[in-house]
Amino acid sequence: MDQLEQISNEIRDYMEAVNDARDQAYQRSRALTSECSLAIRAIHREEWELAHRLMEQARAQARAMVEGVGAYPELYYAGYTQDALKEFVEAYLTYALVRNQPLPAPAELSVEPNTWLNGLAEAATELRRRILDIIRHGYRDEVERLLDRMDEIYSLLVTFDFSDSITGGLRRRTDVLRGVLERTRGDVTTSLRQTELEQALEALESKLSSADGPVSGEAPA
Repeated sequence: MDQLEQISNEIRDYMEAVNDARDQAYQRSRALTSECSLAIRAIHREEWELAHRLMEQARAQARAMVEGVGAYPELYYAGYTQDALKEFVEAYLTYALVRNQPLPAPAELSVEPNTWLNGLAEAATELRRRILDIIRHGYRDEVERLLDRMDEIYSLLVTFDFSDSITGGLRRRTDVLRGVLERTRGDVTTSLRQTELEQALEALESKLSSADGPVSGEAPA
């Protein structure tokens, strides 16, 4: 019985340590997700310094969370941990895509490859909001660049034809991205056609105004 009690106490101590680490990781995952949401909002507002500062704070949060569960793989691979890291990846990749900078690799962000891919899928969907924002200002070249990046990312993600247990649900996010890409392409096409129509009407109006002008040598009525 002494041996049984000793073993059970060791197991209990281990489980209490896991439970404490889980609670701490859950709180950190919520803080990390919030930090990343604020960073993405700052990106869309073009508040670059604020976005960069929030992303660095998120990096520190992510590092602390991962270190806290380092001894417990079951917590590191838990849904809430990887979801928070996905949000972290999304913030960094969204920043890079919007600012036309190189994408930080999984090793640079200290995340799993499948978490990085899922973050990439969600970062690509954020480009729709960016595109719709800049359409109003007529930045055609930038719209086309971002739309091309969305298409490039989608074309890449569909090549990862593995089970969800390996990719972490990447197929579902890729399907979402496809829908977002199609809607965005439609919105861009409509906007460009509208712009071209407005330009054609303005040119016609200018031409008609010139034709209705005073005949040479005659004073206007």
